[in-house]
Amino acid sequence: MLKEPPFDLLKEPVYDVLRIQKILPHRPPFLLIDRILELTDDYIVGLKNVTMNEPFFVGHFPQEPVMPGVLQIEAMAQTGGIFVLSQVPDPENYITYFLKIDEVKFRQKVVPGDTLIFTLELTSPVRRGICNMRGLAYVGNKVVTEGNLMAQIVKKQ
Repeated sequence: MLKEPPFDLLKEPVYDVLRIQKILPHRPPFLLIDRILELTDDYIVGLKNVTMNEPFFVGHFPQEPVMPGVLQIEAMAQTGGIFVLSQVPDPENYITYFLKIDEVKFRQKVVPGDTLIFTLELTSPVRRGICNMRGLAYVGNKVVTEGNLMAQIVKKQ
């Protein structure tokens, strides 16, 4: 069952950004997850601090900065990647590729100063390396983004 607010933002994270970088191949400015707050067999909770220093704000509505929806989905997918890779014994030997998104809704804009919280859960068991997940993104107690994601886990060459 997906975790719902309130989230304990003061609790020691399960993964900090340095540990995340050991699992995901992404690096700044394209690493879009700062912390993993919770991780179970059923769900994951990730955090992204949205700051004015993000490079996309220079060109994305500079007079009224808004985080692009496609980057919100990418951050959600990165959180999901950590979730599915945590279920293999040697995650450093695998990579996750984003295959599909469905039923995405952007319910509220995300702006500098917001803290995005992502919750994802598997919607079916992983089969042949294919993972289907449902994700929600919150700012405070409000759902700002939601969608269904499909990814594939592949052994690195």
